[in-house]
Amino acid sequence: MSTATSRRPELTRMLSKVPEVTLYFWVIKILATTVGETAADFLNTNLNMGLTGTTLIMSGLLAIALGFQFRARKYVPGLYWLAVVLISIVGTLITDNLVDNLGVSLWACTIGFGAAMLATFAVWYSSEKTLSIHSITTTKREAFYWLAILFTFALGTAAGDLIAEGLNIGYFNSVLLFSAMIGLVYVAYRFLNVNEVLAFWAAYVLTRPLGASMGDLLSQPKADGGLGLGTTVTSFVFLVAILVVVIYMTSAQKKQAITAAA
Repeated sequence: MSTATSRRPELTRMLSKVPEVTLYFWVIKILATTVGETAADFLNTNLNMGLTGTTLIMSGLLAIALGFQFRARKYVPGLYWLAVVLISIVGTLITDNLVDNLGVSLWACTIGFGAAMLATFAVWYSSEKTLSIHSITTTKREAFYWLAILFTFALGTAAGDLIAEGLNIGYFNSVLLFSAMIGLVYVAYRFLNVNEVLAFWAAYVLTRPLGASMGDLLSQPKADGGLGLGTTVTSFVFLVAILVVVIYMTSAQKKQAITAAA
């Protein structure tokens, strides 16, 4: 057996571990980013776990989920999106710890995490010569992928809070702003031939502050510019929505497998 042939099964497994970028991908990504914002606040405040305790517990759960994700031989919707939800929560908590516990400004967090994200992309590209999620065929590339995602969530939390609260734009206007920016990315990709990989990561980064602003808009008290639903209700509704979509995606994947085997 040749080297190329022997590597082919591993290549297939790694490719299938990353979902296709479809409408469902973006829907569940925005749902997960919103949960990341509200669930972090719920665990920290409503359950009185505190920022430090919540961060340690959720980081431990994330490490376990990523351990199973890296060991998986194919894309498992439930496992993959569980990791995304957990990394969304941890990214939020990292920013909240820096701002609330250590007194780091939202400006510094936004710039710092933006630089960390760009550095990750730079090292990733220098090492692998591509940033496409369709080319994640090795454990090394998958590690770069999850590290980049962590920084996008931490950055999105800081940027969302900076825009909505620091600059007093408000949660609703922030939702409109980030939605418009994502729309511009789509227009640039669809009609101006902007690079597909660049457009994907630009939209991926922007969905995080969109989700953060949406979570705050729904959960924060009306006196603070929110709708007053609270973190409990908001987190529950969005978690149920994520579960429904994941179940649908899992069912669709099984049907495709059965059809392919027939």
